[in-house]
Amino acid sequence: MLDFSLMKGIEVDPKRRSVRAQAGLKLGEFDRKTQEYGLATTLGVATTTGIAGLTLGGGYGWLAGKYGLACDNITRAQIVTADGNILECSAGENADLFWGLRGAGANFGVVTELEYTLYPVSSVLGGPIFHPLGRAAFAFYDELARSAPDELTVLGSAMTGPGGVPAFATVVCYCGPTAEGEKLLRPLRTYATPIADLIQLRPYVEMQSLFDATFPPGRRYYNKAHNVSAFGDGLVDTTLRYAKKLPSPDSSIAFQQLHGLAARVAVSDTAFPHRYEHHVAWVDPVGDDPADDGRMISWARECWEALGPFADRAVYVNALDDALEEGERPVREAYGANYERLRDLKRKYDPANLFRQNSNIKPS
Repeated sequence: MLDFSLMKGIEVDPKRRSVRAQAGLKLGEFDRKTQEYGLATTLGVATTTGIAGLTLGGGYGWLAGKYGLACDNITRAQIVTADGNILECSAGENADLFWGLRGAGANFGVVTELEYTLYPVSSVLGGPIFHPLGRAAFAFYDELARSAPDELTVLGSAMTGPGGVPAFATVVCYCGPTAEGEKLLRPLRTYATPIADLIQLRPYVEMQSLFDATFPPGRRYYNKAHNVSAFGDGLVDTTLRYAKKLPSPDSSIAFQQLHGLAARVAVSDTAFPHRYEHHVAWVDPVGDDPADDGRMISWARECWEALGPFADRAVYVNALDDALEEGERPVREAYGANYERLRDLKRKYDPANLFRQNSNIKPS
């Protein structure tokens, strides 16, 4: 294990709308610095996430519909390869490795610095709205997600809502003109009486930290995930069944959207292959007592298995907590049509498979 916690360098160029950031930065640290200039780029949904691992696996986030994934916005990377060389990677230098880093980066070396494109974003219309857990909430969420413009990205979650009641939370982030966003979100806020409506104009850094109170470092986490592209009856019924027996008040079954610009990039343009409109279905037990680990993990695995028949044969590589125990199949599902090209790249840059404690692409 390498400790990057002292590598916190970050340098913003507001004229070029770019930033050079070292790999030890967390999402919140990165955002606070770029927001000094009213600039941002797509990066996750939790401030304690490390920017490097998130980006090298793809990097979903609130701005992905408008500006693409985190990996779509890196323009340069510095990497230490298995043979000890320090390489600069970009579209014009070590371009093959630069391609592989954007979605499969953990397999090829240790990335120490990334350069990103930035965009003018300082406030967004966003936050959660809670409705009673049921088929109606799922149906409206599905309709909203399928019709969402690039500026609107959504996340849905079957969870315990305010007051301890079962709820479906629709979390929205709209990064376009506020008046247009208010009009767009009015049906969501009025189709039924909400349990609570917390959608408001808020600073981007506040939007990025919405989940921090629930998911601080030090708690006990586990997750299983699928990609899903349709909210059919089977998926909804299964989710509702397992949501009724959440193993703790902070556990959830969440659906994180990918659409818009992130879905219009060609599959072969980056190592990240899932360029179609879908959601990552996150099965997330959260607890504090080690004695509950077995029960938490059992619930997550059972729920994940039950959702399997309604899922795509694809998965987000950053969601593969169980990759090492499940073998090659989930890794192939993570890289899809790009898998064989990535094996060739692995043979070139890491033929001995030094970097193998990951969702591993075997060189042979």
